[in-house]
Amino acid sequence: MGTLTLSTRITLVRIVLVPVLLALLVAGGGPDDAKVLAALVFLVASFTDFVDGYLARRWQQVTTLGNFLDTTADKLLVMGALLGLLAVDRVDVWVAFVVIAREVAVLGLRAVAASASVVISASIWGKLKFNVQVVGITLAILRPPVRLGALWLDEWAMLAVAVVSAASALDYFARFGDLVRENR
Repeated sequence: MGTLTLSTRITLVRIVLVPVLLALLVAGGGPDDAKVLAALVFLVASFTDFVDGYLARRWQQVTTLGNFLDTTADKLLVMGALLGLLAVDRVDVWVAFVVIAREVAVLGLRAVAASASVVISASIWGKLKFNVQVVGITLAILRPPVRLGALWLDEWAMLAVAVVSAASALDYFARFGDLVRENR
């Protein structure tokens, strides 16, 4: 690990925290403590996304490996959290599907773009999507006892996650869909 930048090491911490998060989400004993700890682990892992990017840019240590691992870490964190939430019945299957399908589709689009030597940087929609996911997933982990009509607050938040995730995918494909058509 001697050649890895500090920002890449921070990204690796995010990846290592995913199984910890999953274990806490599905923990059988002390569910309230485990939920709070799971939310804390998720928030710390999410915050590392900001820190690693900031440090890489600030110290001009942006690397291909770092970019790859950063994107991978984000997807593993979100998909891992959603799978854990599915296991404890805190998210609807269709919401998890929309989010995971978006992640896979955009990952595929980035792969096609890379084969054409085009780099797809995160858009404002991609950044908004991640922030909405962090709020929604944190609320789903904690499930505050707040109902708004027929749904819990976290269920409304996860609906927002699905909508923003879908909008983000549409934005990426509207901007870069020509690459897919050109590379058929």
